[in-house]
Amino acid sequence: MATLPPTLAKGPHCPNCGATELSKLSFVTHYLCRSKMGQRLQRIDVGRKLFSGEVAQNVMQSRYWNLDLRRFAASRVSVEQTEQIFTTSTQVDELKKLSTYLFRTEIGGQVKVFVRKRSVNYVVHIEVSSLQLSSDESQLVLSGGVHRSDHDIKNRIIEAPFIARSSHELALELEFEAKEAPFYFSFLLKAPSGANSSGSEIRTHRKTNFCVPIGFDQGYPAPLGLSFSTDGSMNFAVYSRNAESLVLCLYDNTASEKPALELDLDPYVNRTGDIWHASIEGALTFVSYGYRCKGDTDAFNAERVLLDPYAKIIGSSIPNHHESGLLLKHLGRLCKEPAFDWSGDVCPNLPMEKLVVYRLNVLHFTEDKSSKLPADVAGTFSGVTEKVQHLKDLGINAVLLEPIFTFDEQKGPYFPCHFFSPTNLYGPSNGSVSAINSIKEMVKNLHANGMEVLLEVVFTHTAESGALQGLDDLSYYYRNRVEDLEPGHALNCNYPVVQQMILDSLRHWATEFHIDGFCFINASCLLRGFYGEILSRPPLIEAIAFDPLLSKTKIIADRWYPHDMMPKEIRFPHWKKWAEMNTKFCTDIRNFWRGKGALSSLATRLCGSGDIFSDGRGPAFSFNFIAKNFGLPLVDLVSFSNAEIASELSWNCGEEGPTSKTAVLERRLKQIRNFLFILFISRGVPVLNMGDECGQSSGGSLSYGSRKLLDWNAMTTGFGIQTTRFISFLSSLRMRRSDLLQKRNFLKEENIEWHGRDQSPPRWEDPSCKLLAMTLKADKEESQLSSEASQLKGDLLIAINAADKAEIIILPPPPEGMAWRRLVDTALPYPGFFSADGKAVLEQMMGLVAYEMKSLSCTLFEARAVRS
Repeated sequence: MATLPPTLAKGPHCPNCGATELSKLSFVTHYLCRSKMGQRLQRIDVGRKLFSGEVAQNVMQSRYWNLDLRRFAASRVSVEQTEQIFTTSTQVDELKKLSTYLFRTEIGGQVKVFVRKRSVNYVVHIEVSSLQLSSDESQLVLSGGVHRSDHDIKNRIIEAPFIARSSHELALELEFEAKEAPFYFSFLLKAPSGANSSGSEIRTHRKTNFCVPIGFDQGYPAPLGLSFSTDGSMNFAVYSRNAESLVLCLYDNTASEKPALELDLDPYVNRTGDIWHASIEGALTFVSYGYRCKGDTDAFNAERVLLDPYAKIIGSSIPNHHESGLLLKHLGRLCKEPAFDWSGDVCPNLPMEKLVVYRLNVLHFTEDKSSKLPADVAGTFSGVTEKVQHLKDLGINAVLLEPIFTFDEQKGPYFPCHFFSPTNLYGPSNGSVSAINSIKEMVKNLHANGMEVLLEVVFTHTAESGALQGLDDLSYYYRNRVEDLEPGHALNCNYPVVQQMILDSLRHWATEFHIDGFCFINASCLLRGFYGEILSRPPLIEAIAFDPLLSKTKIIADRWYPHDMMPKEIRFPHWKKWAEMNTKFCTDIRNFWRGKGALSSLATRLCGSGDIFSDGRGPAFSFNFIAKNFGLPLVDLVSFSNAEIASELSWNCGEEGPTSKTAVLERRLKQIRNFLFILFISRGVPVLNMGDECGQSSGGSLSYGSRKLLDWNAMTTGFGIQTTRFISFLSSLRMRRSDLLQKRNFLKEENIEWHGRDQSPPRWEDPSCKLLAMTLKADKEESQLSSEASQLKGDLLIAINAADKAEIIILPPPPEGMAWRRLVDTALPYPGFFSADGKAVLEQMMGLVAYEMKSLSCTLFEARAVRS
């Protein structure tokens, strides 16, 4: 209400705004006086005869006085509200609660206003004391009116005289019909002419009118968002430091474009610090809400209705014609979050080193008709639940969901509009409540199958419009202060209020949805300070690391940024809590298989990227990937390598795009196997991308929009079958040989040996050398704990040949009583290129074994006990 109507007598409000016409609001006035029988208050009911009776004759002489109506309507009062039980009379005993407002006047003295509800009316009792008037106090008159907002104005003036209760105290009581609430009652005092130096009108010490809310309360500044009290009332609280005024917009129909009621929040009644708040009765029939913010900068659009940043349930979107026909307006729903039965849900709480992650887009995963799911299930959270067996067949124990917050549907899920609710698109029939129930059912089902649920989250930027813009841009966003950030929608993450919103959002998802972890997209920008500078101890990162709830979840930093395909190489502060998506793993492995990488880089990635994670974390904090949901899919990495996609470090294996040449197809197939083999055999957490198991292609396009729906028919092709089974085998191998492949800590020096082709040390400095072999030695003490010789765990030998010619390698002598068995050779045809049982490799001379490795291939040998 900082900029309120210039007049209360300006004319009736706009009939198209949907609000109840306040000019029809009725009132009954009562006078209070002292009884000669004692101090007990009695009420004399004058009722509607007030303006026609002899008592009011003098009052009405100035009924249409010349009033500064801008100051009248824009009441700014300093109040102190309390809740107390009123027990001074029989009539008041009927009332449960009393809201009290205390004002100081500009000439001294006090004005107390008591607001209470009695039956179907609201009673406003006003007491004036110690005014120090120089003339007859009995002629003091109240002049007032009622209003809700700039768009909803009462055009009748209420005037009534006060009655003396004592020599220094006057009183007056008014009644308003409850059905007309909520609204404000704004008034001033009129003394006889010449009563004081400031004239006949008496206002507050701030030179504003006295203003009290009727039918609603000032509410509370915490918690932010919509909350429900035990008495059923609804509390609204929203942060906006720079708004001069804020309007609460209430809708009684989800299809309505304009609100049914708009209520200006008074900055002295409904504001605490930088938080605006109000409370209304829960019995009102409104179904959704939003806010309009007013300010003196271009960042505020007083006509645009904004979504509450803390809304937990978002209603249907409707066109906002104040901006453009394409812009969607989201509204918060006036209802509690649906109850959900979490009984029996147990979070798997898997150690990080045990994870095998599968990243998917909820919509793309099952929306295609080939998923053979019902229309109301395909493309939803329920669709993921229906395909849980496919995930289990791959050996997956953690699902990483692409962002599921409400987002800009034109730009995709990496441009969120909101942070506290799942998008309605992923719920049955696109319903908000059904989406919430659906994701909870999905999480519970995945947990029951031993799988954790991780979310990709975007907190560094929002959609370019329809998000937080207009609420308080100077607080929420970088405003042209940082050159390399997109102006207008780059969030100022380490600003205290934004930081708190992010923490509240994460806690909400962890507690209400049982989410097991979060992957932070564009994590490098989480390190920026208020002016875009890189902070050594960014408050948000540190707060998440030490939060008693969030620090127990998986927290992963991903430096990829939707506006910039090249991640920013900045040392990420971690406090031994933060894991990272390992971009160096991706680039070094891709380079090696196209003949550009060094043996030392390959060795570093195989052993867990000690150059990144030896700072107190370990290889379990390295989330390794070959392909992601942006850039080229796995099959395209071996099929396209033109100049436009040079940043992808891909190789087309001899021919660009689709081909029918057998030699090229075989080479591509080997390369895909090689990528998968190294992904699973390396220390760290392997991350698979949706569709890579069946050869999903984007046609060589880097655009996220080029990603296609997952074709489930491709799972039944020859490529789909063999790749799916190979991934399943590798997942089982990691679990079975967790002593070497799933350790939380780095391998000791005595547990690893490096070899060249003839058991000599690798030629680390020779760029032409593309062969590397390593022996991972099983811990003897751990192996001896097993009582059966057949269960003894032997060494693993891994050999990788990226040369374009075959190489002969010499296998080292196996441990005593054991022999080498070949488990994988990616150059062999299906189904022989991998085997869980393994194929024995015979000695050829003096206890040594020579093995020919084909070009562009990987092999894996395991030492096993010799069978008698």
